[in-house]
Amino acid sequence: MSDKKDSRLRRAKKTRFKIRELGISRLCINRTPRHIYAQITSADGSKVLVTASTLDKELRSGSTGNVEAAGKVGALIAERAKAAGIDKVAFDRSGFKYHGRVKALADAARENGLEF
Repeated sequence: MSDKKDSRLRRAKKTRFKIRELGISRLCINRTPRHIYAQITSADGSKVLVTASTLDKELRSGSTGNVEAAGKVGALIAERAKAAGIDKVAFDRSGFKYHGRVKALADAARENGLEF
């Protein structure tokens, strides 16, 4: 693997260990050049409770790899989390820098009522 990917995975591992200590559900994200994915997993990490991505039918039209699409995914994941009875999560950015699409997703989720 490349040094860049190794560094990202190292950062992700450190964050996930800290979140596991807290014992709350986590909102983990993954981004690729074309899409962005978000899911909320249970506190122990054994079950995926809620998912949203740019592959969903509602969000698939238009561009899927930009900040606007990430904001829509953030709003959708917050809406689905509220419907599932989840209001507080820990944000797991999977080692990605907190800017651009990652920040847009987080801000949209916060604006729509998800606390982290």
